[in-house]
Parts: sequence; C-alpha cells; structure tokens
Amino acid sequence: MTRQQMIDLVNKYFAGVDGRDISIIKEALTPDCIFSVETHSVKLQGHNQIESMFKRLWDNHDTLKHHKFVYVPCPDEDRIAVRFEIDNILLDGQKVHKSNCNFFEVDGDKFNRVAVYMTGQNTLKNE
Repeated sequence: MTRQQMIDLVNKYFAGVDGRDISIIKEALTPDCIFSVETHSVKLQGHNQIESMFKRLWDNHDTLKHHKFVYVPCPDEDRIAVRFEIDNILLDGQKVHKSNCNFFEVDGDKFNRVAVYMTGQNTLKNE
C-alpha cells in the first residue's frame, strides 16, 4: 500500500466513525482486527466486538468530530501513525476536546490492528 493509500484508508475509517457508519469502518478493518485503547487497557478483536464499542460511543455522544490530522505513513513496514484532535458533544450538550494518536497496521488493503492512545476519559469503553 502506498503512503497516499494509507492516508486515504485512515480518512475512510474516520469518516465512518464521525458519520456513525459501521459498514464504512468494517470496510477499513480486517474481520479479525485487533483494536486496543492502550491508555485504558481495552482490547477487542473482530468486527462484532469493535461494532459494539462504536455503538456505545455513538449512543453516548450527540456529535463526533476527528480533525487536524498529522499522518506519518511507513509503507515499507505496513504501518501508519496519526495524531489528531477530537471535538465531541455529549448528549447533555457538554463539549469534550481531546488530542489522540492512533497507530494502524496494514494487512493487504485493510487495517488488521488499531492501537489508540487517548487523552482524558475513555470514550471507547469495552463494556
């Protein structure tokens, strides 16, 4: 996968997250993808567990916005790191701002591993 293809896949993934479209997210992840929130000891594997996590996220937020991406693609090692900001609005109207980093590993044309490093409260709970 080229540098640009990796960046495009990251953008597709976050379009699915912000757009609340699990089918787009699944298109970006292998069926057995390992998804972890390293800063909060969360580890999930496979589309079903990842989908449940995103449904909980969406159920607890009015809006989600991931933006100001800084990409560090490494096509020779099938990896891309991404730093970004998040502006979310909770159901009660409270605004939440975060700065996160995600590390993606590529298998073919999809991500097979996503490691999240998150500031603040864990919004990607596994329960």
